[in-house]
Amino acid sequence: MNPGRPRASLVAAVGAVLGVVSVAAGAMGAHALRDRVEPAALEWWKTAAHYALVHAVMITALGVSGAVDRVRIWRTAAAIFVVGIVIFAGTLFAMTLGGPRWLGAITPLGGLALLGAWAAIAVGALQYRSKPPGV
Repeated sequence: MNPGRPRASLVAAVGAVLGVVSVAAGAMGAHALRDRVEPAALEWWKTAAHYALVHAVMITALGVSGAVDRVRIWRTAAAIFVVGIVIFAGTLFAMTLGGPRWLGAITPLGGLALLGAWAAIAVGALQYRSKPPGV
């Protein structure tokens, strides 16, 4: 039994759930919110749903591929992606639904987390290239 597989399965499941939420949010923005919020707020919503979905796909890929079991920093990247989605998309969703505008000052922290996760993916790829695990 590979003790890391449950971790990879959990990462894949978290990514898939975030994917479901992202698609549902996109549909909500396209249909339910279209005539209820200002155009600028609808753009925030669309951006949030788009970024959440793109990064949910990456989280799912890290889990399904088992990469989070092979390269430790990719496990960290998956967690940082989740944090980034929650902060970035969450603040934009909240503002669209009438949350305080000061949440916009927090949104870039989510963006920084997403950037950091991508950087961690790059570092892990270089580490893996120089010495693949198990070799």
